[in-house]
Amino acid sequence: MPNQILQVDENMLETKLDRLVSEKVEQLLNAMLDAEADEITGAARYERSGERRAYRAGHYERNLTVKAGTMTLKVPKLKGALFESAVIERYRRREESVEEALIDMYLAGVSTRQVDDISRLLWGERMPSQTLSDKLKKVYEDIDRWRNRPLTDRSYPYLFVDGVWHKRAWGGSVENVSVLVAIGVDDTGHREVIGVTEGMKEDKASWEQFIRSLIERGLKGVRLVVGDRCAGLVSTVNAMLPDAGYQRCMVHFMRNVLSRVSHKHMAWAASALKAIFAMESRESALEKAECVAAQMESTGLKAAASCLREGVGEATTYLLDEYPVEHRRRIRTNNMIERLNREIRRRTRVVGSFPDGRSALMLVCARIRYVTANQWSTRRYLDMSRLGDTMQTTD
Repeated sequence: MPNQILQVDENMLETKLDRLVSEKVEQLLNAMLDAEADEITGAARYERSGERRAYRAGHYERNLTVKAGTMTLKVPKLKGALFESAVIERYRRREESVEEALIDMYLAGVSTRQVDDISRLLWGERMPSQTLSDKLKKVYEDIDRWRNRPLTDRSYPYLFVDGVWHKRAWGGSVENVSVLVAIGVDDTGHREVIGVTEGMKEDKASWEQFIRSLIERGLKGVRLVVGDRCAGLVSTVNAMLPDAGYQRCMVHFMRNVLSRVSHKHMAWAASALKAIFAMESRESALEKAECVAAQMESTGLKAAASCLREGVGEATTYLLDEYPVEHRRRIRTNNMIERLNREIRRRTRVVGSFPDGRSALMLVCARIRYVTANQWSTRRYLDMSRLGDTMQTTD
């Protein structure tokens, strides 16, 4: 018996399946609308009942766009009562998930015209720019509430801060401006993005305004601030968070030192720097750093030696006794916030330059909320009981 090959037209099959799903969903929604009408009237269609409170008066048709396609709903009309449906909101023409998908496209950097084109291509209906604008206003209001929410419910012993640069139209030209981001690790060990604002530049005034806004919202209990060597950040932390130490990101510090090392000595210098941060106490790390700096000077790497001596104190704060040994690996770098910044840059790069600061800020906040709406924030990041043990030991 010869072998027979079964060929399937996938496109035709998908089309038929889509049509079948659309028809079934339409039937289900219409049946639910009829059931709601029966409940409101107090009797089924054509049923004689002394408990009837209203009468049927036909129906009118409405198109509803859902993920399964566009379908026609037969909305009942009643005499003696107002038909209000829990299945579909009054005047709604699109399922919420469809509108959210279109809004997500815009927040991801797709222009309003492209959103309209995609809407017509996928669902056969336009998404007018005014409708999109109205929907975005609600989204922006929700984002603003999230940005300005109180921080009084808990303390945040660890605070990670950084800035994300993007291009913005300003005075007829395009300039680089930053969005400042703060992530706190609370007293239960969970991570939370607690602050996002446009900083214009990562200067002292921007950091002071940012930290002040966090304190005004209730930020308290900060024991350590982790960040890069940004202009004004260290002085701002010392002045506004006097009980907190400052940890310069170890990775960025090593890169700064190695940028002053010639290719000939790169491998040795990298190994020597790693040896410094492998020390188990701050005193031994500082001693090792001085030895490495002296070796750098003897090989002509004076700039690298000066950079090492200048910043090694800030880069080894995590080795102080007041911070648990179990926390050291995660509090010595800014890698956590850097990974979040990479996700932000993936979206801002699509846009190119933003017309104003608010549009950039809203896009960044929307992306942050999307990325962190999973195990990122629900999984415990650190065991904070260890921090309590070190506090009792150092007191």
